[in-house]
Amino acid sequence: MLSDCETEPPPQKAGKLKISLISLHGLIRAHDPELGRDADTGGQIKYVLELARELAARSEVREVELLTRQIVDPKVSDDYAKVEESIAENAKIVRIPFGPKRYLRKEALWPYLEFFIDQTLPHFRRTGLPDIIHAHYADAGYAGSQLARLLHIPFVFTGHSLGRVKRQRMTVGKANPQTLERKYKFTQRIEAEEIALETASMVVTSTNQEVEQQYELYDHYVPSRMEVIPPGVDLSSFSPVVEGWQRPRIADDLDRFLRDPSKPMILAMARPDERKNLATLVRVFGESEELQEQANLVLVMGTRDDLNQLPREQHSVINGVLHLIDRYDLYGRVAYPKSHSPDDVPELYRLVASRRGVFINPALTEPFGLTLLEAGASGLPIVATNDGGPRDIIANCRNGILVDPMDDEAIKRALLRALTEPEQWDEWSANGISGTREHYSWTKHAKRYLRDINDIFEHAPAPTLSQKQSSRRLPEFDRLIITDLDNTLTGDDASLAEFNELIRDNEHVGFGVSTGRTLQSAMGLIEELGLPQPDLVDTGAGTELHYGERLTPDLSWRKDIGYAWKRSEIERVLDELPGFYRQPDEHQSEFKVSYEIDVKKSPKTTAIKKILREAGLRAKVVLSLGMYLDVIPVRGGSDMSMRHVLWKWGFAPEHVLVAGDSGNDAGMLLGRTLGVVVGNHSAELNRLRNLPRIYFAHKAHAAGILEGIEYYNFLGKIVIPNDRIE
Repeated sequence: MLSDCETEPPPQKAGKLKISLISLHGLIRAHDPELGRDADTGGQIKYVLELARELAARSEVREVELLTRQIVDPKVSDDYAKVEESIAENAKIVRIPFGPKRYLRKEALWPYLEFFIDQTLPHFRRTGLPDIIHAHYADAGYAGSQLARLLHIPFVFTGHSLGRVKRQRMTVGKANPQTLERKYKFTQRIEAEEIALETASMVVTSTNQEVEQQYELYDHYVPSRMEVIPPGVDLSSFSPVVEGWQRPRIADDLDRFLRDPSKPMILAMARPDERKNLATLVRVFGESEELQEQANLVLVMGTRDDLNQLPREQHSVINGVLHLIDRYDLYGRVAYPKSHSPDDVPELYRLVASRRGVFINPALTEPFGLTLLEAGASGLPIVATNDGGPRDIIANCRNGILVDPMDDEAIKRALLRALTEPEQWDEWSANGISGTREHYSWTKHAKRYLRDINDIFEHAPAPTLSQKQSSRRLPEFDRLIITDLDNTLTGDDASLAEFNELIRDNEHVGFGVSTGRTLQSAMGLIEELGLPQPDLVDTGAGTELHYGERLTPDLSWRKDIGYAWKRSEIERVLDELPGFYRQPDEHQSEFKVSYEIDVKKSPKTTAIKKILREAGLRAKVVLSLGMYLDVIPVRGGSDMSMRHVLWKWGFAPEHVLVAGDSGNDAGMLLGRTLGVVVGNHSAELNRLRNLPRIYFAHKAHAAGILEGIEYYNFLGKIVIPNDRIE
């Protein structure tokens, strides 16, 4: 039997920090990062690597780990399969296996994030809990926020780019919203960002515009949590030309394209993405004889082996650039090397600066623009889009000019000014060198970051979940079956009797129930059905946990479930909505407000969430059987309660079988546990089809559970036929 006992509260945080950074998509390695390989290998990868390196060098920090996804794929380097890789002293990459082994673009990762959460928990158990979790981008934001909620660790979020903003910009014009939704999964991404913002103690942003014009679009926009901490630039690599500087290797790669290599260069360096607006730059250059007389154009568009093997969007962008080069007959005036190494990049900036050229970022939108800092630190004047980060960079460094990326004439004038006014060039060059060192060093970023982190610890409550498990008695069984009650166990008396007998005959198998009912109602039904006494009772839609014959309450769970819970205010807001009817008192509990809704009159679930958020209320909304709506605390739900149980008792998810029939059960079915959806399930669970470790039984009610037990051979040597992921 499971039993719970009081444990001493963990000590207050003391000593040096352990920081867990999370960045799940892209190809991340400590050496020679493949920046620009595709849409997911951009500036964020460089950001997190340099942040990890700088934080690890601080005296206040004990360890920095960068958690990412392990990738085993013959199409990419073996480096991405290594479990661990050193970044610097006290900093390392830890690769967590989850989802398919092959490389996936970020939009394909959403179904597997619960697997990352379940795989990271045992990693923390082995290596120790971090003091802070800092997630980067929406997918890591969702996963990191769930880990932080479960483990009661302060959470920091950096969005880098935001779904609402991207959707807003991409739907302008002829783009089909449905096509964009299928490709970019905006609904899922934006909800993940809302959850991350709701959870975060601090949101790190790069610019004031990002705070005021981008995060402001979100329901969980809380200005007091926003901290503008601009990223730094690696000043040891990006530095100006000095006496004795040698012509770099990459100069030969460029010169073979150019009729007169001695001319100044207009340098653009960006992955081939429509948002980077490279076609406009080529068109401006092609239509200006004056620009062609003054300079060559150099386009560094990532690295490619075979143009035909690139993703469709990148292939289209590069083809468009090549078409314009041909249309304007720019051969001998434009260089477009197909590959370069990370070591070439600082030398490329210095090469262009040595020929008194200019760097341009003509992107339609630019959240920050690390390349602008690199160019500035190298003494290269910049022309940049009048959006986002470039505004702050040029305001601070006074090393170039902002332009409207849609105004061809303005782009031409700005480039000619940099190329034909030598005194202005000298001033911009000197300002860039000094300005980046004053405003954009990683040392300055890390100092500000750690100051704000310490402020969080001073004002945040002490963690309540102890990492030490020794004071709790381990369960006496080695596997556990957890099932919903209504319509899952009930509905077929003969199969229910067979299930009861199975539980009683297998002492090595624990038994638990998970239900939306109150504890009193659930125990009444359990007695009525003649079920064995459960080892675990999870009631109130994942808000109350009790163990064993005495129904001992889980005190740590009860202490934490009430976080940010304002029941009376939730009732006040929802009682007034059309089509909302409060369920009888026996269906209500301390941490659950339950309604029956008329979907023809009531707002949709997404609208209900938005209404609560706009009222400043933090809660989860769960719809079951298309008509029963539960509102519970943000730290509640069957997903969180199950993970709490597994963490607390040290159970491997592979030894836990969970069964359900409705949307209320979806949370516990996702992840690394062995899921069974009974044949009489409601439509809400159809979205889980084809996901690994979720078996849709053909039989209904308890017969479906028995079918699932047989499918996984759960009573013997467990097998997982649906664990294969392609």
